[in-house]
Amino acid sequence: MDNRPIGIFDSGVGGLSILLEIQKLLPRETIIFVADQSFVPYGGKTKEQLLERVIKIIEFLRKKNVKAVIMACNTATVYTVEEMRQKFQMPIIGTVPVIKTIASISKTKKTAVFSTPATAQSTYLDGLINKFAGGMEVTKVGGTGLEELVEEGELDSPEINAILQKELLPLVASGVDAIALGCTHYPFLRTNIEKIVGKGVTVVDSGGAVSRRVKEVLTNNDGLSEQKGQGEYYTTGEAKKFQRVAEKLMNAKIPDATHISL
Repeated sequence: MDNRPIGIFDSGVGGLSILLEIQKLLPRETIIFVADQSFVPYGGKTKEQLLERVIKIIEFLRKKNVKAVIMACNTATVYTVEEMRQKFQMPIIGTVPVIKTIASISKTKKTAVFSTPATAQSTYLDGLINKFAGGMEVTKVGGTGLEELVEEGELDSPEINAILQKELLPLVASGVDAIALGCTHYPFLRTNIEKIVGKGVTVVDSGGAVSRRVKEVLTNNDGLSEQKGQGEYYTTGEAKKFQRVAEKLMNAKIPDATHISL
């Protein structure tokens, strides 16, 4: 038993999609969530910039005495997770596109990863594709601008739907039948995405896989909590705006968010 909190962070509100899945599976866990909104989007940053930000966030969470850290951001994971596991002596769980899943469900053997441009261009993603989808056609698509639009909480905006149609319709035309969402902001656009790609295309995200991995790690470390789960929310951006958008995306009231400078 370990009643200490879990730390979760992302560049912004996207990581809340991971938080929701963890809350479903592990309702007794207390979660400290950090949105690095002064630095959003991560998708356009260099590896050196990402390393600097991620170290600061994990240091903040370590001072909060967390028992594990979830990097609820594909871009941060693919560029920094190896270094963070070497630097910090605690479980660090990343978020990556579920390549193995789309490879297993595709009938056309044509799949796609819909992510930020930075994740799409990473060698880490190439490694996952080579490992789990050898012999398959995997198209990598970077949805430029979507992170910032989701941060506003207006999920049905004309701008969002224009980007989705531009990026996704060619995939459908090419015969893709399974798409992995490679950005934690994108599950909040699932309804929009599924309308565009149609019933013949399966859309999957990483939330379920990450939450199951968190449970596995905590169980193996005798680290599951036995108290009532709670939440703390921090942002390096504007606290009131984060609160408004987070409550809209989560469809629930949350404790008051706090601004932090990192």
